[in-house]
Amino acid sequence: MLEALKQAVWAANMELPRRSLVVYTWGNVSGIDREKGLVVIKPSGVEYEELTPQKLVVLDLDGHIVEGELNPSSDTKTHLELYKAFPALGGIVHTHSPYAAAWAQAGEDIPCYGTTHADYFYGPVPCTRGLTREELDEDYEKNTGRVIVETFRARGIDPVHVPAVICRGHGPFAWGKTAAEAVYHAAVLEEVAKMALLTRQVKRDAEPAPAHLVEKHFSRKHGPNAYYGQK
Repeated sequence: MLEALKQAVWAANMELPRRSLVVYTWGNVSGIDREKGLVVIKPSGVEYEELTPQKLVVLDLDGHIVEGELNPSSDTKTHLELYKAFPALGGIVHTHSPYAAAWAQAGEDIPCYGTTHADYFYGPVPCTRGLTREELDEDYEKNTGRVIVETFRARGIDPVHVPAVICRGHGPFAWGKTAAEAVYHAAVLEEVAKMALLTRQVKRDAEPAPAHLVEKHFSRKHGPNAYYGQK
């Protein structure tokens, strides 16, 4: 079942250690077949060296296991909430990459200080509020997804234009049209988080990039008249 999607999600998961986005088992990637309403995700706690496409878990959007003998990622409910809220998402990744996690632990958005950030994220990458004790006790992972959705809707952020978030005190989630693109955005997120931290170290009160520069760099890659790259 979903063999092509399993292969794609497995390859995306294997990219995480290659890109130094995870150590040990600190991350997971999922992908969704929108027509079938089924999600493929990494099993919980399985070492990347032992991961195969056959070990991935297939679930429906209500979290029922359709195929697979292992427990799905402990972050599965977060992925499912995002897929249900944001129909444009085709793949999601969660890591604890250190620079993005540092901003999450500080409880601050990652500011857009320059063009590298603006090429991929149309403005700052938002940091969610922290979960309440009640939300954590009720259903930690599901409510993590709900707080991400709450953050984007309350701020009027398009998740296609800002394909990542950092969860306060926790770490980053990123997404894209595919599992591979989600990992690509996670890698870019880690780089811009590092650049933002270095910028703060150089100048504590550095100003974010002006809106017209952000607009130019984002639109030349993603706008209706985009001209970056080859046709």
